[in-house]
Amino acid sequence: MKKVVALMLALLVVFVLAACGEIEEGEAEADTIDSAGEDQTEEVAETEEVEEKETEDTEEKVEEVEEAEADVATEESEEESVEVASEETEETPDETLSQENAFNAAEGYLEYTAFSESGLIEQLEFEGFSNEDATYAVNQISVDWQEQAIKSAEDYLDYSSFSRSGLIEQLEFEGFSNEDATYAVDEVGL
Repeated sequence: MKKVVALMLALLVVFVLAACGEIEEGEAEADTIDSAGEDQTEEVAETEEVEEKETEDTEEKVEEVEEAEADVATEESEEESVEVASEETEETPDETLSQENAFNAAEGYLEYTAFSESGLIEQLEFEGFSNEDATYAVNQISVDWQEQAIKSAEDYLDYSSFSRSGLIEQLEFEGFSNEDATYAVDEVGL
């Protein structure tokens, strides 16, 4: 289509110039043919350059879009991780101030030393929290009670000597189940 338009423009220019008498008839036809051929060659070259440029631009835009999508996916993944982490630590909408304080106290105790589940509830009750608030707090914490039993067993062995059965009994006295106490004693190598 562009070639036809260019050819028509070239012919129009030739006819206008011929009508004005500046070009003789024979020269006009030769010039028109030469001019049209050159115009077409230039147009083809220009068209190829434009198409090449458009292809490069399109490829660059596709790469930019793919990079942007990858960035968005990464950001969404990071946001989901943050949301999951914050959901785990956020207070429950129905949580009372007393329950929140019991939860914070329970986390603090576990950072300091090892506790069994029942031992931690008893400690929170000793601090003045109700059984309901203490139980709520301990149930909200994600704790590996076997790991707590191992830490407690190691603590006992650090300051005193125990037989295997004596250490199991001591851990059970602290509130660990027989299963968790036996597991801990096995793990410390007694």
